[in-house]
Amino acid sequence: MTEPHTPRRRPTLVAVGHGSRDPRARATLSRLLDRVRELRPGLDVRLAHIELNAPLLDATLAELAAEGRDAVLVPLLLAPGHHVTHDLPAALAAVPALRARLAAPLGAHPLLVEALADRLAQAGWTPGDGDSPATGIVLASAGSRDPRSGAETRRIAALLGERLGGVPVLPAYASAAAPTVPEAVRVLTARGRHRIAVASCFTAPGLFATRAAAHAPWIASDPLGAHPALARLVLHRYDTAPRPTTRGRELATV
Repeated sequence: MTEPHTPRRRPTLVAVGHGSRDPRARATLSRLLDRVRELRPGLDVRLAHIELNAPLLDATLAELAAEGRDAVLVPLLLAPGHHVTHDLPAALAAVPALRARLAAPLGAHPLLVEALADRLAQAGWTPGDGDSPATGIVLASAGSRDPRSGAETRRIAALLGERLGGVPVLPAYASAAAPTVPEAVRVLTARGRHRIAVASCFTAPGLFATRAAAHAPWIASDPLGAHPALARLVLHRYDTAPRPTTRGRELATV
């Protein structure tokens, strides 16, 4: 007698945050993943961190391997950088028993831009501000020495500027890259842009987001957090993660 076929379980979605000493960060990412679960009932969704917060990624991957689960890692990071291109593949390589794939970082996507624009609106940005010759935006992000990270951040800035009616949006960085937020503010000021907003291109509150907001001459948006569009983007990255190749695990290209 042939035994009935048991459908294979969907891979666990492991959302990977950086980790922060700010206690709001973990709570914010947990709320984001609650939204993801609401959008995809029945999907096993787990939060892991590269450092500073539990559960750490290494422990989560070992737990999944012991459970015999497959996994898709979705970096809750905005652009390629050392964590995405080195740390996450290394963590997967350390658990060869786990069948896992690595999705692309959140990156330049209309859903990300939707969340950025909405957070700016919540901070006080209006449709008329996009038409004003006095306004400008600094897109503040973490920063990386990887040139691919800077290129991706510039694409996000360009998309945000287009969505807001052509207002100039200059990328700026909290570390490892230039310009800094104050430097970008000075560039816009020199162009006659005196109403300058800081768009927080961070997934959760933390030291970098707080510092960036403190340099805003006018308004600063909150981090993206549990925005509904960000939850949809997390699922999009999960759904479009590359299939394994004969070379083993593969990093999705942005």
